[in-house]
Amino acid sequence: MKIVFAGTPDFAVAPLQKIKESGFDIVGVITQIDKPQGRKGILTPPPVKKAAETWGIPVLQPEKIKEHVEDVQALGGDLLVTCAYGQILTQAVLDSFPMGVWNIHAGLLPKYRGASPIQSCILNGEKTTGVSIMKTELGLDCGDVLCVVEIPILETETYGELSERLSHLGADLIVQALGLLQSGTYTLTPQSEEGVGVVRKINKEQAKIDFSKPVAEVINLIRGMNPAPVAYAVSEGNSLNVYRAERAVMTAEEEEICKTAVYGEVLTDKPKRGLLVKCQDGAVKLTEVQASGGKRMSGGDFLNGRKVKKGQVFVC
Repeated sequence: MKIVFAGTPDFAVAPLQKIKESGFDIVGVITQIDKPQGRKGILTPPPVKKAAETWGIPVLQPEKIKEHVEDVQALGGDLLVTCAYGQILTQAVLDSFPMGVWNIHAGLLPKYRGASPIQSCILNGEKTTGVSIMKTELGLDCGDVLCVVEIPILETETYGELSERLSHLGADLIVQALGLLQSGTYTLTPQSEEGVGVVRKINKEQAKIDFSKPVAEVINLIRGMNPAPVAYAVSEGNSLNVYRAERAVMTAEEEEICKTAVYGEVLTDKPKRGLLVKCQDGAVKLTEVQASGGKRMSGGDFLNGRKVKKGQVFVC
């Protein structure tokens, strides 16, 4: 069984490595083109390309895979595994693999189809998520499911932390799936037609914190945007990136101030109390922040630097 692997970001590296270490024959890797990174725009290869070249696996980087079907077929794969590849596959590509195309999807189906299942789970306050191995069809993440594993989402877990866990979970699960496919002893489960959801790609505009929301929603937004695109708050024309937060446990004095404060108002000027901001149902403590051009620091240290004052308001 000859395998071709299609993936691009860090998330896809662990599955590729696990397939290789498990002794499967990887005849080629397909990934996105090298792209400029950083302020200097240095042309940088995708993480999957770096890994594949380290292991001596041939790499194909079509700008548009639909225009390079013959190159894909030339790899000689019986089966294609995809993991956060980043391009839509045409029927011609799907038909190029006699044993099918199988996707590692970092979410539970059919509720979390689409581009941002990990972030969306956190933003929505879900308590569980998982990894699904599904057969790829032309529709969006609508194929039959081969196997699935469900795990709890930790209370303070960020998008980056959950991604890393799911990446390794997906690596273990795809190896199990490949074993089933190789043996021919497996059953596919059609997705339910009820509860179908599609989650779109997250953008920077969605990362602005709205302190008129309940504390739990504010914290979920901050968790779901860490490490990218990063939640932010704006006050007096200045933007503040927020990486971590928790529900504030207020003193009696702070609770009284909170009753008459407006949403987004800073409730204290005491650095030891931290950076407390009024929300719909209490206050949130911003525990790790970063001013534009500055370094990351605790909310208390930021307050100590007098970069924000008691009574100042973050615009909702």
